[in-house]
Amino acid sequence: MKAAVWYGKKDIRIEEVAEKPVKDNQVKVRVAWAGICGSDLHEYEEGPVFVPVEKEDALTGEKAPITMGHEFAGVVEEVGANVTKYKVGDRVVINPTLTYGNKPEDLDVYDGFSFIGLHGDGGFAKYVNVPESNVYALPETLTLQDGALVEPTAVAVQAVKEGNMKFGDTVAIYGAGPIGLLTVIAAKAAGASKIFVMDLSETRLAKAKELGATHIINSGQQNPVEAIKAVVPDGVDVSFEVAGVAPTFKQAIDSTKARGTMVIVSIFARPIEWHPLQLTNTGVKITSAIAYTPTTFQQTVDLMGTGQLKPQGIVTSVIQLDDIVSKGFEALTTDKSQAKILVELSGEK
Repeated sequence: MKAAVWYGKKDIRIEEVAEKPVKDNQVKVRVAWAGICGSDLHEYEEGPVFVPVEKEDALTGEKAPITMGHEFAGVVEEVGANVTKYKVGDRVVINPTLTYGNKPEDLDVYDGFSFIGLHGDGGFAKYVNVPESNVYALPETLTLQDGALVEPTAVAVQAVKEGNMKFGDTVAIYGAGPIGLLTVIAAKAAGASKIFVMDLSETRLAKAKELGATHIINSGQQNPVEAIKAVVPDGVDVSFEVAGVAPTFKQAIDSTKARGTMVIVSIFARPIEWHPLQLTNTGVKITSAIAYTPTTFQQTVDLMGTGQLKPQGIVTSVIQLDDIVSKGFEALTTDKSQAKILVELSGEK
């Protein structure tokens, strides 16, 4: 079958790979749609970040080259002997997070922490085998294309939870890429009264406004901290760092009120220089979120199913697997008007 395989930095190849036999606890999914994530882009531009290259990952038993893709939905093609919850033909979405499963779920996500599609073969292929425990039924109100948006939306939902955001809170979001835009949607759904979004791209800022931002700030033209405090003098209740660079990290802290919370959602591909006295002088608390609990993933499915979360507006392009490098990874690298690019596999609805 055809798949997009990561070999190294700037080296993703479309090639034929063998289908794997289904294990007793696995479900084989015929992939319908898959999204390109910022994590995937980091692996393309700067990797390896997460992809295991020197030895097999402890949870997947795999190492590079691996088939990428961890934001995907599809149809059950085959089930293993011990699978009880799903049958052939079921429409499903995949939670790609793999853990040892030995701790309470709020801690379990950080116990082992591997990803289908980053630490082992994923959804940029015709078929992918996944553990039954990672499979979630897709509501009839959602298309399979919608299903490919569940995983990144769950990241944003978990980030809002980590920030302990309350109804009526003010928030600042640094970075209007896909996760930043989804954080706008999640914060709005959670009851934020003011949502400030910072970015260098006017196109992305316009998209943020369209999706629910109340204030947009081009941080290349204005000082974002001053602009925020002109509206909210004490600073916002919660800020989200979704850009992954030193300036926005520091600005997110500076724009947060005393004893407020800054949530790191981005992936920093390299270390930054930063002075902790910035926290000591402000009382701002820092927390982080890279994934989500199973409960959050299910809640995201449910909230999308009822229409309370509507992430569909972040999709800017739909491409074919053969074009994933030129029209996917390269487009995301060079064209800041792009947000979420979906890859059509079977294309089923």
